[in-house]
Amino acid sequence: MAFSLFSAKARNPVAARCRDDSVTKLRLRYAPYYHAMEGQQGTTVRLDGRDLIMLASNDYLGLSFHPKVIEAARAALLRWGTSPTGARVSNGSRAYHLELEEKLAAFLGKEACHVHAAGYLSCLSGVAAFAQKGDYILADKNIHSCLWDGVRLSHASVERFSHNNAEDLRAVASSLPADAAKLLVIEGVYSMEGHIAPLPALMEVASEHRLFTVLDDAHGFGVLGRGGRGTSDHFAATDRVDIICGSMSKALASTGGFVAGDKALIEYLRTHGKHTIFSAALSPSQAAAASAALDVLQTEPEHIERLWKNQKRYIAMLRSLGLDTWGSETPAVPVVLGDKMRCYAFWQALREKGVFTVMSIAPAVPPGKDLIRTAISAGHTDEQLDRIGDAFAYAVKRC
Repeated sequence: MAFSLFSAKARNPVAARCRDDSVTKLRLRYAPYYHAMEGQQGTTVRLDGRDLIMLASNDYLGLSFHPKVIEAARAALLRWGTSPTGARVSNGSRAYHLELEEKLAAFLGKEACHVHAAGYLSCLSGVAAFAQKGDYILADKNIHSCLWDGVRLSHASVERFSHNNAEDLRAVASSLPADAAKLLVIEGVYSMEGHIAPLPALMEVASEHRLFTVLDDAHGFGVLGRGGRGTSDHFAATDRVDIICGSMSKALASTGGFVAGDKALIEYLRTHGKHTIFSAALSPSQAAAASAALDVLQTEPEHIERLWKNQKRYIAMLRSLGLDTWGSETPAVPVVLGDKMRCYAFWQALREKGVFTVMSIAPAVPPGKDLIRTAISAGHTDEQLDRIGDAFAYAVKRC
């Protein structure tokens, strides 16, 4: 007989906890998450037999259907098969990993790079591999879950500072032992808020207090800086950041992640970071897709130009409707509604009008900041932007 955690016979405490969880109950009733798209073409997805405009993807440059990216992935699949089926330290390392790492390091302005099979794993490793018990981690209170997991796994002591607040960082750093090893953990672009980190001010504090700096630039890579070189390049601060980590599932239209820094630091990560040592290697097709997308990023600047043109139009559209975008400066644009049920109704209204977005409610965001998480892409057409505007106007009127 099949056994389910949610069946009447599931009496143990773990099953009871799962069954009674409020988030689980919400999902079972309203199902606002885990939608399985039935098809996709560019920025159009098919769900429940309807075509919807995708306004929640991180495919910032619209390269996931670029012919060069698709062909590179296909060729790698035929040449290398589906997977290296092993960890890099033992049997899983391939020539295509080294090629991609060299290209990424050169593009980012760092000596070396290591790629992982997931962006979450790269950013987690970018913290956990370098911090240890007895160290102090100074973390922006709004950093991503992957970085918090890295903090916890490092066993270092953690001190939070106010979001994007260099003066609060200075105060926290000043309160710690001067001779202790200290790491600063921040993001370049905070995807939930769309905020850009004030790197010059933060790096000034890092220099004063000898802070080893880890920058998660998953949402800045390919978007900010010269030719998409990221947040540190945007502020001409690449040499002052020790580790740049991020994901290839955004601007590079692939999966996997990277950690870049000096050669000695990357070699240390490869030999001391168990999350790197024991992790299966990135697949050939995804590595090839990321590599091809990086080439396109450097040879076809029109994609970044189109992205920022769309972003400016989209932000102006939302603000004209009186919507709160939390001061977003980037293509990651929240629409703050401040109430869970209003957020759900707004999300439903957008979907009725053919626009797919994602809800983010407390505790994923601070109380009173319940929002619709949207992301604009270079792939959105003018006609789609018109339809998006109509959908938001409808949702504002209805909700």
